Amino acid sequence: MPNAFLIVVLIVVGLVALILLFLVGQFINLYIQALVSDARVGMLELVGMRLRKVDIRTIVFSRIRAKKAGMAIPTNELESHYMAGGRVPNVVSALISAKKAGIELPWGVATAIDLAGRDILDAVNTSVNPKVIDCPDNNSPMDRLDAVAKDGIRLLCKARVTVRTNLASLVGGAGEETVIARVGQAIVSAIGSAPTYKNVLENPDEIAHRALSSGLDSGTAFEILSVDIADISVAGVDREANVGAKLQAEQAEADKHRFQAEAEKRRAMAVAQEQEYMAEIQKNKAQVVLAEAEVPKAMAEAFRSGNMGIMDYYRMKNIQSDTNMRSSIAGDQEDSIRDK
Repeated sequence: MPNAFLIVVLIVVGLVALILLFLVGQFINLYIQALVSDARVGMLELVGMRLRKVDIRTIVFSRIRAKKAGMAIPTNELESHYMAGGRVPNVVSALISAKKAGIELPWGVATAIDLAGRDILDAVNTSVNPKVIDCPDNNSPMDRLDAVAKDGIRLLCKARVTVRTNLASLVGGAGEETVIARVGQAIVSAIGSAPTYKNVLENPDEIAHRALSSGLDSGTAFEILSVDIADISVAGVDREANVGAKLQAEQAEADKHRFQAEAEKRRAMAVAQEQEYMAEIQKNKAQVVLAEAEVPKAMAEAFRSGNMGIMDYYRMKNIQSDTNMRSSIAGDQEDSIRDK
């Protein structure tokens, strides 16, 4: 009987030992790796992280990488950032890159940038190795900026902007879209203020310089290093060998239409003025007819009042007949003279 009891006790102890070995065995490998890497993580910390459903491999390997790079990041800081939804390996990689490049990047700033949704590793890489942004963007429906100089000539241009990340303003700073929009606006404004399109074609660097000096990176997450005009041409004449000749021909055609329109305007004004004169003549003739209609009334009134006698009336009629005869004779003589 004692032997049977001892066997049961040994079996129970063995099972408990196997369970403990199984539970501890999943942590012992990571514990030893952290220990030999001088980035010690306590066994209880590992158990606690497992109970809190934290990926212990991510935390341990990130702590080891940071320690090897000369940064002592506490385990609880790594765990807190992981539980907040941050990308711990990404942040550690960014801190290592920043340290190697001599860029000051505190842990708090890095985690804040990561939690804000920014790619902290890409931001650090862009600070070390500036990136080039096309303006307009390659995803834009317009492949080039469209601007008009003061002489009315449309120009199409494409710019490339070299930027690097400004880590100090990365949180809350505007992104690439804002930089592209500002650069495009500055270039269009600079071309619009140019006297002629020739000035822009001769000195495109002046357009880029004016755009660069406008403080376009204010309030953004980037620092603009340079603005370069990659391509510029006159709209509609990309394949013309002699752009000046084509533009002169188009200008001449436009001038012809303008002069024709002005001549048509003057002709219409002359016709309208002629119609006004004819209407004025008809008005004057009507006034003469009205005045002549008053003569018989005046004569009748003179008869009634005794101011005019019958003999006076006949003498007036004789004078009118004589005047009409003389006018008729003079008219016949003029016609004969013209016929000769």
